[in-house]
Amino acid sequence: TTLRPGDVRDFLKKLKQAKNWMPEYSDKNIYGAMAFISEDAGTAAMAEKKGLFVIRATGDSASIINQENFQPKIW
Repeated sequence: TTLRPGDVRDFLKKLKQAKNWMPEYSDKNIYGAMAFISEDAGTAAMAEKKGLFVIRATGDSASIINQENFQPKIW
């Protein structure tokens, strides 16, 4: 799939509601991640800047491609 800026924005909206939809996680830390095969220019960087783990699928495997100093956001 192609990762687009709108996908990131939509997913972030859902993450903000996650604990309302799943009250059993209300006292837990939730981290977000987005996986993709290709991206619109700059979208992976946008997702990382918003605190998401970014996973690039390559062939039959995948890799987390966040920068070494990445700090994930907790929802």
